Amino acid sequence: MSPSERQRQFIEDFSVIEDRQERLAAVVDRARNLPRLPEEDRTDANLVPGCTSRVWLVRTAENGHLRFRYDCDSPLVKGLVSLLVDTYDGATPAEIVNTEPTALQELGLLRDLSPTRQNGIAAVRRRLVDLAIGQA
Repeated sequence: MSPSERQRQFIEDFSVIEDRQERLAAVVDRARNLPRLPEEDRTDANLVPGCTSRVWLVRTAENGHLRFRYDCDSPLVKGLVSLLVDTYDGATPAEIVNTEPTALQELGLLRDLSPTRQNGIAAVRRRLVDLAIGQA
């Protein structure tokens, strides 16, 4: 599934929840069941710069497609990061660079975030692009 298709699927899945706060709670609940990143990957080198909460992001490559593992020290941020990162997991570097993330905005999940949290989500996106083009 391409990043665009994944975003459409996330939008479809979460749009059935009409209340934005309930939708955000569902995103956070989804992330609670995700595995923790092993301690050996929770390094300064894997920290995403520009985030108030600590966000770790690890990239591996398989047959020209990039895989991502991640973790956050905040349940709210982990939920939002999960949608963002899961959009690009398994994509090619070109797909990651060329597909703008729209699901969080379309679902109204960024509307109530502080500017600091919004900047952190933008920093995760920049880090994904940097990892895709091999600059991180």
